[in-house]
Amino acid sequence: MRDLTTGNEGKLILAFTIPMLIGNVFQQLYNIVDSIIIGRYLGNEALAAVGASFPLIFTLISLIIGIATGTTIIIAQYYGAKNIGKVQQAIETMYLFIFVASIFLSLIGIYTSTAIFKLIDLPEEVIPEAVKYFNIYALGFVFFFGFQGTSAILRGLGDSKTPLYFLIVATMMNIMLDLLFVVVFEWGIEGVAYATIISQAGAFISIIYYLNRFHKVIRFNMLRLRFNREIFFKSIKIGLPTGFQQTFVAVGMLALYKVVNMFGTTVIAAYAVAMRIDSFAALPAMNFSAALSSFVGQNIGAKKLERVRSGMLATLRMTSLISLGVTIVAWIFAEQIMQVFTTDQAVVEAGKDYLYIVSAFYILFSAMFVMNGVLRGAGDTLIPMFITIFALWVIRIPASWFLAQHFGPKGIWWGIPVAWGIGAVFSYIYYRTGRWRTKSVVKQQNS
Repeated sequence: MRDLTTGNEGKLILAFTIPMLIGNVFQQLYNIVDSIIIGRYLGNEALAAVGASFPLIFTLISLIIGIATGTTIIIAQYYGAKNIGKVQQAIETMYLFIFVASIFLSLIGIYTSTAIFKLIDLPEEVIPEAVKYFNIYALGFVFFFGFQGTSAILRGLGDSKTPLYFLIVATMMNIMLDLLFVVVFEWGIEGVAYATIISQAGAFISIIYYLNRFHKVIRFNMLRLRFNREIFFKSIKIGLPTGFQQTFVAVGMLALYKVVNMFGTTVIAAYAVAMRIDSFAALPAMNFSAALSSFVGQNIGAKKLERVRSGMLATLRMTSLISLGVTIVAWIFAEQIMQVFTTDQAVVEAGKDYLYIVSAFYILFSAMFVMNGVLRGAGDTLIPMFITIFALWVIRIPASWFLAQHFGPKGIWWGIPVAWGIGAVFSYIYYRTGRWRTKSVVKQQNS
């Protein structure tokens, strides 16, 4: 556990981010390796099927992850205030919630997957593979939520290193199982899904065993967990806007796929690969933002508001430099990066167009995430939700659809940075109002 309320702000945030970033790099390797093996051994239709499954998975898990994020913020603020009893109650409440929710979402997802893929006009030849992959993946939601929830709890307590070690092992297991199930056993797309859920199960079970043996605060015993209604409703108040925000983003991704699907399997496959690369490139901004949220949460809990602005500025400087470096790499090596995933030159060319356009604006994406990291850490999640929904549904999707009518797939790609720019500007304007300073859970409790 790490106290983020004393010491140099930039150094603390960087030290906290690095293990988390490395861990998420390995986590993204789940998806990267899946895509490489699928593209190389199973072809464009399977690649398109996995790509189309991602926004559906994201849609189902977003609301739950948002509420869990609210609990993480509460944990950070209670820990900053040194109220360990409340920290333990929040942890137990989170575990009970995410396990019940994961079972419910698995059933809903499996029941509706075919209808949803038809609704977004996924090509008929791709739907059977997409359904196979998604339905197996959904069986592992309980392990996915369990590991992600445990990692979020540890981050709220200032520990970003412990999840990293287990994630590295799980990722290496996933790579080996991918090769075994797809290349050796020839199980096809089902093998990729089984490899992922087995790896997630291993990560969750092993980290719980470790924490029960060695951690000072976290003790997991399913039969002894207690549900705290007060903390749960506080979690909903903070986390529901984030959950709705992520859900609207996920549904927006499905809507955007409906536009992409107009251009056939080649463009769908290129978009699936480009999204994997995009997710990888976005990791620094997302992890710095998560670290900043924990930093802000603890410092607001400790009533040290003067450290929040310093932490934000330090984070902006670091993410801007990293974004510039990632953009340069994407421009120079766009073709080689795409060729790692597929030998189909038409898919490579379409993916290159995406990378040339979108990567130029990663700095806007980073700025938007940093601002939202401050707001989330303070417990102010409602306005960021409205900003995100506006940028996506009023700007990105209409702009992508309109530009696609005139410029083809390139028009879809241009709608993405336009939305990022609008989101960054509005987030900064709201940050400048200072209203987020009044949203502290600990302050509300003490008043």
